[in-house]
Amino acid sequence: MIFETLVKRFEAQQNSKNAEVMSAYLRYQFSFFGVPSPQRRLLYKDVIAAAKKSKSIDWDLLNQAWCHPHRELDYFVCDYLKAMQKHLTYADVPKILTYATSHQWWDTIDYFDRILGNIADTRISELMLELSLSEDFWLRRIAIDHQLGRKDDTDTELLSKIIKNNFGSSEFFINKAIGWALRDYSKTNPDWVRSFVQENKHQMAPLSIPEASKYL
Repeated sequence: MIFETLVKRFEAQQNSKNAEVMSAYLRYQFSFFGVPSPQRRLLYKDVIAAAKKSKSIDWDLLNQAWCHPHRELDYFVCDYLKAMQKHLTYADVPKILTYATSHQWWDTIDYFDRILGNIADTRISELMLELSLSEDFWLRRIAIDHQLGRKDDTDTELLSKIIKNNFGSSEFFINKAIGWALRDYSKTNPDWVRSFVQENKHQMAPLSIPEASKYL
Protein backbone atom coordinates (compact mmCIF):
# COMPACT_ATOMS: atom_id res chain seq x y z
CA MET A 1 0.00 0.00 0.00
CA ILE A 2 2.79 2.43 0.88
CA PHE A 3 4.60 1.65 -2.36
CA GLU A 4 1.49 2.17 -4.49
CA THR A 5 0.85 5.48 -2.73
CA LEU A 6 4.41 6.61 -3.43
CA VAL A 7 4.14 5.78 -7.11
CA LYS A 8 0.84 7.65 -7.39
CA ARG A 9 2.42 10.70 -5.77
CA PHE A 10 5.25 10.68 -8.28
CA GLU A 11 2.91 10.11 -11.21
CA ALA A 12 0.86 13.12 -10.11
CA GLN A 13 3.98 15.32 -10.08
CA GLN A 14 5.68 14.04 -13.23
CA ASN A 15 7.14 16.58 -15.62
CA SER A 16 8.22 15.31 -19.04
CA LYS A 17 10.50 18.28 -19.73
CA ASN A 18 12.38 17.81 -16.46
CA ALA A 19 12.48 14.07 -17.04
CA GLU A 20 14.25 14.55 -20.37
CA VAL A 21 16.88 16.82 -18.83
CA MET A 22 17.48 14.46 -15.89
CA SER A 23 17.77 11.43 -18.14
CA ALA A 24 20.20 13.25 -20.45
CA TYR A 25 22.36 14.23 -17.45
CA LEU A 26 22.82 10.55 -16.64
CA ARG A 27 23.47 9.65 -20.28
CA TYR A 28 19.97 8.27 -20.86
CA GLN A 29 20.64 5.26 -18.68
CA PHE A 30 17.54 5.78 -16.51
CA SER A 31 13.96 6.93 -16.81
CA PHE A 32 12.67 9.77 -14.62
CA PHE A 33 9.36 11.17 -13.50
CA GLY A 34 11.04 14.57 -13.67
CA VAL A 35 10.59 15.50 -10.01
CA PRO A 36 13.40 17.79 -8.66
CA SER A 37 15.21 16.72 -5.48
CA PRO A 38 13.55 19.07 -2.93
CA GLN A 39 10.09 18.23 -4.24
CA ARG A 40 10.97 14.54 -4.48
CA ARG A 41 11.97 14.34 -0.82
CA LEU A 42 8.72 15.98 0.25
CA LEU A 43 6.78 13.21 -1.48
CA TYR A 44 8.20 10.59 0.87
CA LYS A 45 9.05 12.65 3.92
CA ASP A 46 6.19 11.09 5.89
CA VAL A 47 7.23 7.56 4.90
CA ILE A 48 10.75 8.07 6.22
CA ALA A 49 9.44 9.80 9.36
CA ALA A 50 7.21 6.79 10.07
CA ALA A 51 10.13 4.41 9.56
CA LYS A 52 12.28 6.37 11.99
CA LYS A 53 9.48 6.34 14.54
CA SER A 54 9.04 2.58 14.18
CA LYS A 55 12.82 2.03 14.29
CA SER A 56 12.47 -0.77 11.74
CA ILE A 57 13.43 -1.02 8.09
CA ASP A 58 10.78 -2.11 5.60
CA TRP A 59 12.94 -4.10 3.19
CA ASP A 60 9.92 -5.24 1.17
CA LEU A 61 9.09 -1.60 0.47
CA LEU A 62 12.69 -0.85 -0.49
CA ASN A 63 12.87 -3.87 -2.78
CA GLN A 64 9.66 -2.81 -4.53
CA ALA A 65 10.97 0.73 -4.94
CA TRP A 66 14.32 -0.46 -6.28
CA CYS A 67 12.59 -2.60 -8.90
CA HIS A 68 10.59 0.35 -10.20
CA PRO A 69 11.89 1.65 -13.57
CA HIS A 70 12.06 5.33 -12.55
CA ARG A 71 15.25 6.66 -10.97
CA GLU A 72 13.47 8.73 -8.30
CA LEU A 73 12.47 5.50 -6.57
CA ASP A 74 16.14 4.50 -6.38
CA TYR A 75 16.81 7.84 -4.71
CA PHE A 76 14.00 7.10 -2.26
CA VAL A 77 15.78 3.88 -1.27
CA CYS A 78 19.03 5.77 -0.77
CA ASP A 79 17.43 8.54 1.29
CA TYR A 80 15.52 5.99 3.37
CA LEU A 81 18.66 3.98 4.20
CA LYS A 82 20.60 7.14 4.98
CA ALA A 83 17.86 8.25 7.38
CA MET A 84 17.82 4.80 9.01
CA GLN A 85 21.61 4.58 9.28
CA LYS A 86 21.76 3.88 13.02
CA HIS A 87 19.40 0.93 12.60
CA LEU A 88 21.56 -0.79 9.96
CA THR A 89 23.65 -3.77 11.04
CA TYR A 90 26.26 -5.93 9.40
CA ALA A 91 23.52 -8.46 8.63
CA ASP A 92 22.03 -5.88 6.26
CA VAL A 93 25.19 -5.64 4.13
CA PRO A 94 24.10 -8.29 1.56
CA LYS A 95 20.79 -6.47 1.05
CA ILE A 96 22.53 -3.13 0.53
CA LEU A 97 25.09 -4.68 -1.82
CA THR A 98 22.20 -6.00 -3.92
CA TYR A 99 21.24 -2.39 -4.55
CA ALA A 100 24.83 -1.22 -4.97
CA THR A 101 25.50 -3.82 -7.67
CA SER A 102 22.49 -2.91 -9.81
CA HIS A 103 21.29 0.29 -11.53
CA GLN A 104 24.88 1.45 -11.07
CA TRP A 105 25.98 5.01 -11.64
CA TRP A 106 27.78 7.58 -9.52
CA ASP A 107 24.59 9.22 -8.23
CA THR A 108 23.52 6.19 -6.17
CA ILE A 109 26.99 4.75 -5.57
CA ASP A 110 27.92 7.98 -3.79
CA TYR A 111 25.15 7.29 -1.29
CA PHE A 112 26.13 3.69 -0.70
CA ASP A 113 29.77 4.50 0.13
CA ARG A 114 28.81 6.12 3.43
CA ILE A 115 25.66 4.06 4.04
CA LEU A 116 27.86 0.96 4.10
CA GLY A 117 30.89 2.71 5.57
CA ASN A 118 28.95 4.07 8.54
CA ILE A 119 27.50 0.77 9.70
CA ALA A 120 28.76 0.45 13.26
CA ASP A 121 30.63 -2.85 13.05
CA THR A 122 34.36 -3.56 13.11
CA ARG A 123 33.94 -5.97 10.17
CA ILE A 124 33.18 -3.07 7.82
CA SER A 125 36.88 -2.24 7.49
CA GLU A 126 37.66 -5.76 6.29
CA LEU A 127 34.69 -5.63 3.92
CA MET A 128 35.94 -2.37 2.42
CA LEU A 129 39.40 -3.82 1.96
CA GLU A 130 37.79 -6.73 0.13
CA LEU A 131 35.64 -4.43 -2.03
CA SER A 132 38.73 -2.40 -2.95
CA LEU A 133 39.92 -5.43 -4.93
CA SER A 134 36.59 -6.18 -6.61
CA GLU A 135 36.30 -6.62 -10.37
CA ASP A 136 33.35 -4.21 -10.12
CA PHE A 137 34.90 -0.74 -10.17
CA TRP A 138 31.76 0.79 -8.62
CA LEU A 139 32.35 -1.36 -5.52
CA ARG A 140 35.96 -0.22 -5.50
CA ARG A 141 34.72 3.39 -5.60
CA ILE A 142 32.55 2.66 -2.55
CA ALA A 143 35.59 1.33 -0.71
CA ILE A 144 37.77 4.32 -1.62
CA ASP A 145 35.24 6.90 -0.48
CA HIS A 146 33.57 5.12 2.44
CA GLN A 147 35.42 7.23 5.03
CA LEU A 148 34.44 10.62 3.59
CA GLY A 149 33.62 13.09 6.35
CA ARG A 150 35.22 11.13 9.18
CA LYS A 151 37.89 13.77 9.79
CA ASP A 152 39.99 12.77 12.84
CA ASP A 153 38.32 9.35 12.92
CA THR A 154 39.74 8.45 9.51
CA ASP A 155 41.67 5.17 9.49
CA THR A 156 44.66 6.33 7.46
CA GLU A 157 46.20 2.88 7.27
CA LEU A 158 43.02 1.51 5.73
CA LEU A 159 42.66 4.52 3.43
CA SER A 160 46.22 4.07 2.22
CA LYS A 161 45.78 0.34 1.54
CA ILE A 162 42.53 0.81 -0.34
CA ILE A 163 43.92 3.61 -2.51
CA LYS A 164 47.09 1.67 -3.28
CA ASN A 165 44.97 -1.34 -4.27
CA ASN A 166 43.57 0.88 -7.01
CA PHE A 167 46.77 2.35 -8.40
CA GLY A 168 47.17 1.65 -12.10
CA SER A 169 43.47 1.95 -12.88
CA SER A 170 42.49 3.84 -16.02
CA GLU A 171 38.88 4.16 -14.82
CA PHE A 172 37.85 7.81 -14.45
CA PHE A 173 35.49 7.13 -11.55
CA ILE A 174 38.23 5.34 -9.62
CA ASN A 175 40.91 7.99 -10.10
CA LYS A 176 38.41 10.74 -9.33
CA ALA A 177 37.41 8.91 -6.14
CA ILE A 178 41.04 8.62 -5.03
CA GLY A 179 41.52 12.34 -5.43
CA TRP A 180 38.23 13.06 -3.71
CA ALA A 181 39.06 10.88 -0.68
CA LEU A 182 42.46 12.50 -0.26
CA ARG A 183 41.12 16.01 -0.79
CA ASP A 184 38.45 15.45 1.85
CA TYR A 185 40.97 14.22 4.41
CA SER A 186 43.39 17.04 3.57
CA LYS A 187 40.98 19.43 5.31
CA THR A 188 41.76 17.56 8.55
CA ASN A 189 45.34 16.40 8.07
CA PRO A 190 47.04 18.20 5.17
CA ASP A 191 50.50 16.96 6.19
CA TRP A 192 49.46 13.31 5.89
CA VAL A 193 47.89 13.86 2.47
CA ARG A 194 50.83 15.93 1.25
CA SER A 195 53.23 13.18 2.32
CA PHE A 196 51.07 10.45 0.73
CA VAL A 197 50.90 12.27 -2.60
CA GLN A 198 54.63 12.98 -2.57
CA GLU A 199 55.51 9.37 -1.81
CA ASN A 200 53.11 7.89 -4.36
CA LYS A 201 52.90 10.50 -7.13
CA HIS A 202 54.63 8.26 -9.67
CA GLN A 203 51.93 5.62 -9.22
CA MET A 204 48.97 7.96 -9.00
CA ALA A 205 46.90 8.84 -12.06
CA PRO A 206 47.28 12.41 -13.35
CA LEU A 207 43.63 13.04 -12.49
CA SER A 208 44.04 12.08 -8.84
CA ILE A 209 46.93 14.39 -7.94
CA PRO A 210 45.34 17.81 -8.57
CA GLU A 211 42.13 16.59 -6.97
CA ALA A 212 44.01 15.48 -3.86
CA SER A 213 46.08 18.67 -3.75
CA LYS A 214 43.25 21.19 -4.13
CA TYR A 215 43.45 22.42 -0.52
CA LEU A 216 47.15 21.83 0.09
